[in-house]
Amino acid sequence: MTPQAPYNPLEKENLGKSVAEALLHQSALPLASLQSFYGAGIYALYYQGRFAAYNKLARINRTQGATVPIYVGKAIPAGGRKGGIPVPDVISAKPTKALFKRLTEHAESIGATDLKIEDFSCRYLVVDDIWIPLGESLLITRFSPLWNLLLDGFGNHDPGAGRYNGLIPKWDVLHPGRTWASRCRPRNETAKQVAAEVEAWLDQAPGLVQSRFVAREAEAEYKVARDAAADPE
Repeated sequence: MTPQAPYNPLEKENLGKSVAEALLHQSALPLASLQSFYGAGIYALYYQGRFAAYNKLARINRTQGATVPIYVGKAIPAGGRKGGIPVPDVISAKPTKALFKRLTEHAESIGATDLKIEDFSCRYLVVDDIWIPLGESLLITRFSPLWNLLLDGFGNHDPGAGRYNGLIPKWDVLHPGRTWASRCRPRNETAKQVAAEVEAWLDQAPGLVQSRFVAREAEAEYKVARDAAADPE
């Protein structure tokens, strides 16, 4: 029998889990009425509305509070990347509202479609830049958010003039309204087909569970906890 390696709270993955857990402890706030704030970091969006294709996910969030994110993302200021890696000394030298700006962009994208911004809430966490990518990655792995994995394109920006030869994002097929997306090449799938794909995916989605990354069992002892969430009709 192979001996189990001792738990090291300073290992990279465990530090990342503590960041992800800290986000999940933040209060869920209405996306429609966020107040301006400084900082870069990570965030999760939650949907609790009545869009039919999202019913299984939204029902959990309506009955249990913001539990299952529909999208997870990060915000790192311009100039804070070098080869894809955040550079802390660049970011700390100048205050940024990168995280607030990113959430505002998402609110604008939602507001341009058939979705209601009032049906969304969010959690966000201002994080030291070096931990932002790891925290985001762990949250996506844990929750498998619908808009991260199946419906591509929610977080896309306008590609700009002369760059609309790519396919319209699948997200925009299901939720038309963003002007720039309508300039892209059409997909073969219809909105009805994409909706059916979403419903089938949610039936199998591993992220529809109530989860914490780290749960205290005893003093200085931790474990990853995954408790199945109820799925009331």
